[in-house]
Amino acid sequence: MPNIFDPVRLGDLDLPNRILMAPLTRSRAEPGHLPGALMVEYYRQRASAGLIIAEATMAMEGNSAFINEPGIYSDAHAAAWKNVTDAVHAAGGRIALQIWHGGRACHPLLNNGRQPVAPSAIAITGEQTHTPEGKVDYVVPHALAESEIPGIIEGFAQAARHALAAGFDAVEIHGANGYLLDEFLRNSANHRTDSYGGPIAQRARLLLEVVDAVSGVWGAGRVGVRLSPINSYNAMRDSDPIGLTRFVAAALSERKIAYLHMMRGDFAGLQEGDVMTPAREAFAGALIGNMGYTAAEANEALADGRLNAVAFGTPWIANPDLVQRLRTNAPLAMPDPAKFYSPGPEGYTDYPPLTP
Repeated sequence: MPNIFDPVRLGDLDLPNRILMAPLTRSRAEPGHLPGALMVEYYRQRASAGLIIAEATMAMEGNSAFINEPGIYSDAHAAAWKNVTDAVHAAGGRIALQIWHGGRACHPLLNNGRQPVAPSAIAITGEQTHTPEGKVDYVVPHALAESEIPGIIEGFAQAARHALAAGFDAVEIHGANGYLLDEFLRNSANHRTDSYGGPIAQRARLLLEVVDAVSGVWGAGRVGVRLSPINSYNAMRDSDPIGLTRFVAAALSERKIAYLHMMRGDFAGLQEGDVMTPAREAFAGALIGNMGYTAAEANEALADGRLNAVAFGTPWIANPDLVQRLRTNAPLAMPDPAKFYSPGPEGYTDYPPLTP
């Protein structure tokens, strides 16, 4: 029976263990959304992960949803990320890039006054976003015309080409957490009446077209997709998350992508449901579980075939040597949430590994 320390093959990716690093926004990019030396060191330190899935990275210019998140929309970004991938590879690691469009979670104050885009003109409510002028309400987004959607698909394809040039081992398409592709998937944010709205098959159309375009660049065996069908973050809900999970997982299975990365829960605890079982039933490829797994629970899920690998998130922040700590049953260091998004090395690259 497999455990978290065993090798695994995800599509065309051969990984030394099943302890993956989930994408974690840390807001340490330099001006111009360029990865710098600090990000190089941060990812190098965590190269023992079976696969690092680097943080949400802007596929298209002008769609910033955070402060100082990285981009992958230009040759300059590819060159800067190449420093990261080279460092991770030199340390024996493997790294994928999560390509992302913030959708209605973007804000004009972060994008030179540009109005965000979304499937429908429905703002995020009940939450605020951080901007250079402090916390503010989200704005009503521009509902994308059907004629604008091919540009979104090409934006992801171009980001995939830049990620390939940057030396990544794979790409993960961000279809989770209330950002653009997830907004199309879930009917609380998608009220469209054209061929990208309405039934599940039509709401899933944009995600699947993006998957096809990115697979045309990389080959499906090096493309992953992340989903969060019951996460309410960014004011998201769906009337049938189980049916949505089953349909999308089956469609992705047909495409033979490298892996499906499922967030099993809801950050806020507002929505409940088992989305992992229908995902496992519908997806024949490698399934990655995420959100709150312990090593023991991960091993149980691997042993009975429910999962092929597990992505740990927060534990990687304060434990750059997480694999070693889990292997030796060493205590885990606790991160400082006040420094999750602060600038500089504190709370980022200054967590020490275990003493040899």
